[in-house]
Amino acid sequence: MASCDRRSTFGRRDFAVLTLLVRLGLRAGEVASLRLDDIDWRMGELVVSGKGPKRERLPLPCDVGEAIAAWLERGRPRCAAREVFTRVRAPHCGLSSAGISAIVASACKRAGLERVYAHRLRHTAATEMLRAGAGLEEIGQVLRHESLLTTAIYAKVDRIALRALARPWPGADGGTSR
Repeated sequence: MASCDRRSTFGRRDFAVLTLLVRLGLRAGEVASLRLDDIDWRMGELVVSGKGPKRERLPLPCDVGEAIAAWLERGRPRCAAREVFTRVRAPHCGLSSAGISAIVASACKRAGLERVYAHRLRHTAATEMLRAGAGLEEIGQVLRHESLLTTAIYAKVDRIALRALARPWPGADGGTSR
């Protein structure tokens, strides 16, 4: 995210896209399909069009709202497109899922990191929520999973942190308690 020059139009757009992906764990297609009418600034919510016909309301954290607002106010070209994220250069149409993933890959390249795409940031969001103390049920709600098993796959467990919390297995004292 630090590789985005937020003084530039491209940088403001890319930073807003990355912020949505990292903070809310959105899919590339969900970011691409986000429309201007999907943001309720007064309520601090946004409507996400998920897989299939699902449309769900999510809270709009302050930092995410600020990043989107900076793009809309000082970056997004004036155009008829209703998508939040558009091409900077003409034609000013909405970005595709591939375009969202390309933003992630470009940010990695600028930062000198291994190339990853948008979906990896969904895993990152889940892992960061887990590290911050959120439970799998809470993380599953944010990621809009139907199964906790799916959430567990996304939230990469920090084994070192778990070792500190884990209790010894009964009878695992080296065999001395017979």
